[in-house]
Amino acid sequence: MDERRETDMRDAVRRTLDGHVAAGLVPGLVALVRRGGETGAVVLGSTAVDGGAPMRRDALFRVASLTKPVVAAAAMMLVEDGRLRLDDPVDGLLPELAAPRVLRRPGGPLDDTVPAERAITVRDLLTFRLGTGAVPEDAPIGRAMAAAGVAPGPDVSPLPPDTWLARLAALPLVHQPGARWLYHTGSDVLGVLIARASGRPLGDVLRERIFEPLGMRDTAFHVAPGDAARLVPSYRPDGAGGLAVRDDPRDRPPGFPSGGGGLVGTADDFLAFFGTLLGGGGPILSRESVRLMTSDRITAAQRAAAAPLLTTGWGFGVGVDVRDDPPESRPGRFGWMGGLGTTAFADPSADLAGVLFTQVAVWTPGVGELLTEFWRSPYAE
Repeated sequence: MDERRETDMRDAVRRTLDGHVAAGLVPGLVALVRRGGETGAVVLGSTAVDGGAPMRRDALFRVASLTKPVVAAAAMMLVEDGRLRLDDPVDGLLPELAAPRVLRRPGGPLDDTVPAERAITVRDLLTFRLGTGAVPEDAPIGRAMAAAGVAPGPDVSPLPPDTWLARLAALPLVHQPGARWLYHTGSDVLGVLIARASGRPLGDVLRERIFEPLGMRDTAFHVAPGDAARLVPSYRPDGAGGLAVRDDPRDRPPGFPSGGGGLVGTADDFLAFFGTLLGGGGPILSRESVRLMTSDRITAAQRAAAAPLLTTGWGFGVGVDVRDDPPESRPGRFGWMGGLGTTAFADPSADLAGVLFTQVAVWTPGVGELLTEFWRSPYAE
């Protein structure tokens, strides 16, 4: 990309983001866009709502659900190694999930169940069709998941992985395996599966197989000693039009390394990851594995039933655009958002990858729209 085009693209991104920072929607942000091997960076605002220090490009953020595509990539590496097979049952490594029971009705009582019609597979975990996940909090199964400490949410569970899985498996599935898309829990189960298949903690697997090869030196499940000052506060709406701190310190390895949302990292690290997928996967994945990850893997009926949470198709750990309606949707573009204010995408048709990290939860009014506007902005040069 020539220098003029790079400048135009960076200015378009800055115009989109600058007003939101000036208006106080987010205290600061880091945005990176790469096209044709050239990267433009926009770093705005400060690290805290009270002013704080100026935002830094190497600031550390809780990336939340951007953990999901990383864990999906790790699973595909084990598929390539022959340690996992997409359509094999997970029972051999996760015996807790053998012969599950399924609710007769999703909103029904927990003791009104039927046997699962088939086993849960690795593919089910990757496509979020294992039969359980985010459900209404007021349903009996939603209340039971919360009481057991296994309900999806922004806070990482303190339970050890084996305890977490045992508690999840003690509850019935909401739907038959393969039948419906339910958010989040498939990635957490996948993290436990990867650790057992590898005989190593999930964090070690990710570091050795993904982070070190890609130079993602700042990404982990906790902040390295000496880097605490780079971890920006995390904010949620305070109910009065402002923001309140919702921090967890992340200064030590967590009890549960959540494959659904536990990582901390920098915008540059995640641009390296999504740029790798955009480039075909080398050196961590084959082109075929990337194709499987970034192609829509669910049915039109499953997409419709998952709305409004899911407005795209779904691959393995990432959303995939299926409609030809630019700039809202561009077929083949893939990526996702993290609930604590992060997003990343890659568009093979434009040789384009982008990452935006903020520190304000997406359920704060206006933040979800900001992240969506960022996806459109590089096309508006």
